[in-house]
Amino acid sequence: MKPTQDSLFDQSGIYAEGHIKIFDPDSQEVYVDKRNAIHFENFSEALALSIGNKGTGFIHELHLGNGGTSVDPTGVITYLPPNTNGSTTDLYNKTYYKVVDSNSAYNTDTNKNYITVRHIPGKYYSDIVITTTLDYGEPSDQAVFDNSANLDNIYVFDELGLKSWGGAVGTGKLLTHVIFHPVQKSLNRLIQIDYTIRVQSLTNLTSQL
Repeated sequence: MKPTQDSLFDQSGIYAEGHIKIFDPDSQEVYVDKRNAIHFENFSEALALSIGNKGTGFIHELHLGNGGTSVDPTGVITYLPPNTNGSTTDLYNKTYYKVVDSNSAYNTDTNKNYITVRHIPGKYYSDIVITTTLDYGEPSDQAVFDNSANLDNIYVFDELGLKSWGGAVGTGKLLTHVIFHPVQKSLNRLIQIDYTIRVQSLTNLTSQL
């Protein structure tokens, strides 16, 4: 069927962008504050599955890893590019995850790991805000102090990404990916991650997150 003139005007498009903040909620010390990369192929499929009520595609987990950077003997950090191509791509080396879907039976603490959707009437964007907390006692086998000289330690994180629900934990697709300087999780550190994804119309783009 040939498109009508009115339908042509409706093809404004949708855009998504993200931003993460990793910090200590007690001391307010900020470890990471930067934008992330969107995996647009997987994200578009996730939107379609979610809006189509297919029971998959929605944000379910936040994965962390330690394969996003390398540090030479002089302390110079080399950052790998985010993985945003190929539907089956993943973090470089995922080592830990938290379930952030508040409605999931796998979420162990919905007061500290949850998703909020924010929308201001009249605006052409909505924000998905993912909040997760790595409490003092997690992971259970972490180091006692944040003074590790081994930046390859599995809990010295330098990458993270959101993954969709694929029918079982860890089987969903990578929706976002961000690489950052190494941050160690240890027993003496409380870490909170605030992850904001803004979905908006291309016709009325707002300022960046």
